[in-house]
Amino acid sequence: MIVRIATEGQYELGDDDVAELNELDNEAVAACEAGDEPRFRATYEKLLGLVRERGRSLEEDELEGSDVILPPPDVSMAEARSGFSEEGLIPG
Repeated sequence: MIVRIATEGQYELGDDDVAELNELDNEAVAACEAGDEPRFRATYEKLLGLVRERGRSLEEDELEGSDVILPPPDVSMAEARSGFSEEGLIPG
């Protein structure tokens, strides 16, 4: 799966990481729906950390279509609410 973090770049994640990424995505959506900004911020940081740590950073000349585009790290919860659907950002 190719994941783009807006303002940062693209990362290639293995199939083994997709389930955990999806769990964090669902938790971030739940935090948004509950209006729990601290929980949202902590969960979104974990989600970004997983992508950065486990993903292989793609070089600028490696153009790949992104399967998922995540908001930038400084996204507000209000902005995230408009980007997250009931299913979250990660396709199920």
